[in-house]
Amino acid sequence: MQIQDLPYPDPGVPDARSGPRFLWWLGRNQLGGQLRALAWGLLHFASVSALPFCVGLAVQAVVDRSGRRLALTGGLLVLACAGNALGDTFLHRAAVTNWITAAARVQQLLARKTAQLGSALTRRVAAGEVVAVSTGDVEKIGWFVEAVSRFTAAAVTIVLVCVALLVYQPALGVIVAAGLPALALAVLPLLPRATRRADLQREKAGRATELASDTVAGLRVLRGIGGEELFLDRYRRASQEVRHAAVRSARMWSLISAIQVLLPGLLLIAVVWYGVHLARTGRITVGELVTVYSSVMVLTYPLRHFEEIAMAYSFSRPSARRAARVLSLERTSAPAAADPTVAEPTAQQRTAEERTAEARTAEARTAEARTTEARTSEVSSAPAGASVSALSSDLYDPETGLRVPAGLLTAVVCGDPDAAGRLADRLGGHPAEPEPGASVLLGGVALDELPLATARTAVLVQDKDPVLLSGSLRDLLDVPSSGDVSADAALAAAQCSDVLDALAQASPVAGDPMDVRITERGRSLSGGQRQRLALARSLITDPEVLVLDEPTSAVDSHTEARIAEGLRALRTGRTTVVFTSSPLLLDRADRVVLVHEGTAVAVGVHRDLVRTEPRYRAVVTRETDEERAVHEVLSSDGTLRRDARHPLAGGSAPRGAAQDPLEDEAALRGALEEIEETA
Repeated sequence: MQIQDLPYPDPGVPDARSGPRFLWWLGRNQLGGQLRALAWGLLHFASVSALPFCVGLAVQAVVDRSGRRLALTGGLLVLACAGNALGDTFLHRAAVTNWITAAARVQQLLARKTAQLGSALTRRVAAGEVVAVSTGDVEKIGWFVEAVSRFTAAAVTIVLVCVALLVYQPALGVIVAAGLPALALAVLPLLPRATRRADLQREKAGRATELASDTVAGLRVLRGIGGEELFLDRYRRASQEVRHAAVRSARMWSLISAIQVLLPGLLLIAVVWYGVHLARTGRITVGELVTVYSSVMVLTYPLRHFEEIAMAYSFSRPSARRAARVLSLERTSAPAAADPTVAEPTAQQRTAEERTAEARTAEARTAEARTTEARTSEVSSAPAGASVSALSSDLYDPETGLRVPAGLLTAVVCGDPDAAGRLADRLGGHPAEPEPGASVLLGGVALDELPLATARTAVLVQDKDPVLLSGSLRDLLDVPSSGDVSADAALAAAQCSDVLDALAQASPVAGDPMDVRITERGRSLSGGQRQRLALARSLITDPEVLVLDEPTSAVDSHTEARIAEGLRALRTGRTTVVFTSSPLLLDRADRVVLVHEGTAVAVGVHRDLVRTEPRYRAVVTRETDEERAVHEVLSSDGTLRRDARHPLAGGSAPRGAAQDPLEDEAALRGALEEIEETA
């Protein structure tokens, strides 16, 4: 793989069981590049190591006054220098290629995992850690992969030079052969401590990055509540901790570097002292002494790669561990097996409401289950590029009993916002968090059994906190779509005209608001503007089923009413699910479903449910106890029940007092009308 061939068509399936296993997997997948770098590295280091031998031969030729040997030695020097230049150039090229391609592979793996996990990623891993993995950690992993080949070439060269010295001059070669391994292994006792300090520095740096990310994300809120200085002080303290940890780590690596300089110097002194003694006694020649001395000097260069590989591994190991942790995450896991020691509750122990809910959904579950297997087989056997329009049918959740008819705008009311978010994820298939129970069915097909890409194409879920990426508005709206909904139509339906005006005013030099750049996460926009742009982006995709979780929670009531009309008009004939408690949206829905305590308990239109369903009315109107008492004494047609007491008097009328039923009924109707107007 060359740099110009990136990105990888398929980055592969990583071994994410641990950090070292992940590094080993990366190395195996770049075996060709590693072998090329090793070959060029051997040429480079061998050429460098040959220079001392050439110098020794040249000195001895001068001493012996041999012109022929001096000329031959000069030719060998030219070849060694040419090999050195050629090997160094292509070693650098191959090593950098390994670095970049390894980093690109890791980035592709992280991007693919991010797309698979969706919103589950930031729920399981802190945002600062995700940033650290995708930026600094990727570079450190690439550094280790790149350093492996150069270290291997250096180690092989040292072994070859030691063998050559033993053959060339055994008396001095023994000292060099014994001393060089000791030099290479002398720093091993210090590496665990240096690694721990480096890990501590990485941990503190990750915390500081996470704190900075959270502070920037909530800066608008922090300024509103006066907490900006508090978080800045926290970041200052975290930054100082990172600095102290970095200094302690640098001290240890400085000690290792000092040892790498001191010990080769001591070895050189020993070689020179003993070599001079041998030369004075005539046991070796001057040329041999120069050769051995020069070899020891040159070998300090490949020895440096032992320190580099130790640093690269100690820095990349925690980075690889963090990357492996992210890559090992899965969207869902199998539900835990039931504990056999825990008995199932009896029918008498269940509440009447639970039994009613089960009876309501049992028949529907049975009917849907009969067609699931056949439909799933039919969809699975369809071609990969086939349209998902064949799935256009009712959306049904067996767990809650929620049914969304095809082609209608269905509003879902949940008293718990978190439960609404979880249900919205379920409707999209492959929920982010593991959940027990059956899958949601679309036209009788279990969405969890379909490939994730197919399920996402069929059902699009927009959560309550959508993310806007940095770039121009045109780039933001450039998403996979059917092509039936234009950008202008989607922006108009989402009531984004004032957003376009604001963007045009913010950048007068841009002729078209669509070309105005939006900052990261849309921080330059208000919450309502971000929400409307996200809604327009979802509308452009034009999916078969669109699920919106509180799409208008940050806009005013007038804009919300216009959005409701635009959404209804633009999604005519398409299946749309809106999780909301806003009366403006509920009143324009074709169908409203109340989900109470995990079960769909009421279905109808907004006005009827407000009048007849107390639980629905409590969520939508947020009625008080007095208002609830008014509805309890009225029948379904709005008339006063005969057996009801006067709710405003706290009980029956006093004895002997005249009571006009018509007046009571008129007063109660007036109170009811007030409640409905509020809703």
